Amino acid sequence: MKKRKFGLMFRLIIAVALGILIGKFMPLWICRTVVTFSGFFSSFLKFVIPLMILSYVTIGIADLSAGAGKLLFLTVVLVYGSTLICGSMSFLVAYNLFPSFLSSELVEKIRQTENLAVTAFFHQTIPPIMDTISSVTLAFILGLCLSTMKGKEIGMSLYNSVKDLSVIINKILKVVIVPLLPLYICGTFVEMTYSGKTFAILSVLYKIFLVVLIMQFIYLFIQFLIAGFVSKKNPFSLMKNQIPGYLTALSTQSSAATIPINLECTKKNGVCEEIRNFIVPLCANIHICGSMISITACATAVCLMYKIPIDLKSVMPFIMVLGVAMIAAPGAPGGGIMTALPFLHMIFGEKLGDPNGPLCAIMIALYITQDSFGTACNVSGDNAIGVVIDTFYKKLIKKERS
Repeated sequence: MKKRKFGLMFRLIIAVALGILIGKFMPLWICRTVVTFSGFFSSFLKFVIPLMILSYVTIGIADLSAGAGKLLFLTVVLVYGSTLICGSMSFLVAYNLFPSFLSSELVEKIRQTENLAVTAFFHQTIPPIMDTISSVTLAFILGLCLSTMKGKEIGMSLYNSVKDLSVIINKILKVVIVPLLPLYICGTFVEMTYSGKTFAILSVLYKIFLVVLIMQFIYLFIQFLIAGFVSKKNPFSLMKNQIPGYLTALSTQSSAATIPINLECTKKNGVCEEIRNFIVPLCANIHICGSMISITACATAVCLMYKIPIDLKSVMPFIMVLGVAMIAAPGAPGGGIMTALPFLHMIFGEKLGDPNGPLCAIMIALYITQDSFGTACNVSGDNAIGVVIDTFYKKLIKKERS
C-alpha cells in the first residue's frame, strides 16, 4: 500500500484547526510549549532566508545569459513589466475593496488583543550569516558577473558551487522548512486564539482568497487576450491549450515541476521549438505574476487590519524589489512567501515587519492557502509571453531572410 501524501494546503488547514483548538481549550503551559517549538523554527527560518535569497537570485540572474540578446532583453522587459503591472493592480483592487470586509468593529477587536500574548518558555536565536540587504546585494553582484563572465573570463567553478548551494537550499526547503511550516502556523494560531485574534481574522480570510483568485483569472485573461492580438490567434484556444499546465501547477505547487507539461502546452499554441525551449524554463524562474498578486493583496489586507498606513507610493518599491528577489523562488512550494518575508518591513515597518513576528506569520497563513493558484497563474502567464516572443522571433527571421 502506498502512503497517502497530504498536500501542504491540507496540512496547514489541519495546523490552523489544531492551533485554534489548543489555544481555546488547552491550559497555558501547553500553549507556551507549542509557541516555544514554533519559536525555534522561526529562528531557523530567519537563518535560512538570506542563504535562500543568495542562492536563488544569483542563479536566477546568472542563467539569464542563455539565449539571443534581443529575445532575452524583450523577455525580461515583458516579465518585469508584467510583475509591476499585476502588483500595482493587486494593490489598487485590495486597497479599494478590502475595507468593505474590514469593519471598524473588526479592526477594534484586533487592536484590543495586541497586548494579550502567549510567551515562549525561552528563546534561542540563530544569528544569520548575513542580513537581507547584504544577501540581495551579493546575489546581484555574483549573478550579474556570472551571467557575462562564466565560461569566458572565468571558469564554471563558482557558478557550479552556487548552483549546488541552491540545490541544498531546495532540499532544506523540501525536507525541513515546508514539513515544519504547519508547526510554525500552529504556534501562531495558538497565540492568536489565546489572545482572541483568530476568529476576527478568519472571518475575512476566505473573502481575500476569492478576490485574489478572481484577480488572477482576470489577469491571465488579459495576458492571453494580448497574446492573441499580437499573434493573431484565438485567445480562447490559447487558454484552452494551457489547461493541462494550469492543473499540473495547481497540484504540484511548483513552476519547475510543471516545465515538461508547459512545453507541451506551448507546442499546442504553435510556439516553435527554439522559443519554447528558451521561454518556458526561463519564465518558470522569473515570471511571478500570480505570486505577486497574492503577496501584494495579502500584505495590503494585513496593513488594513492593523491600521498600518499604506499607499501606492510606499508599496511600489516593495513590488519592484520583490520582482527581482523572488527569482526562482516559486519553483519550490512555499518558496515565494519565504523569500518575500525579509522585505515585508518595507510595508509593515521595521518593528512589525520582523520575519519572526506575528504579522509575517499571518502573511504566511494568508498566502499559503492560495500558493498553488499563484503558481498556476505564474506558469500560465509564461505561455502567453511565449506566444508574444514567438511572434517577434518569426518576424525577425522573416526580416533577416528578406
